[in-house]
Amino acid sequence: MRNAVKSNLLVPEIREVMDIRQASDYLGISPDTLYKYASEAFVPAFKLGNRWRFKRSRLDEWMDRQSDMATAVPEPAVGAKQKKPVKAAY
Repeated sequence: MRNAVKSNLLVPEIREVMDIRQASDYLGISPDTLYKYASEAFVPAFKLGNRWRFKRSRLDEWMDRQSDMATAVPEPAVGAKQKKPVKAAY
């Protein structure tokens, strides 16, 4: 029986520390957008020399927090005026 050969061309290896191209592919955004996010400290990133690097585990944690914030139901503002219910005219 022959051993199956893995093709790295079809399934890219996901490393713990990624460069900007690998991380942008992982997140599904453009490298330019990720560079902007890293420069603004919107995503967790660090520089190694003059190159941005991204830890997969930190990106996963960040995405979890972002998705939790997106699904949270906003509470009404304190002191906000409540609209009175409209009475139906019959």
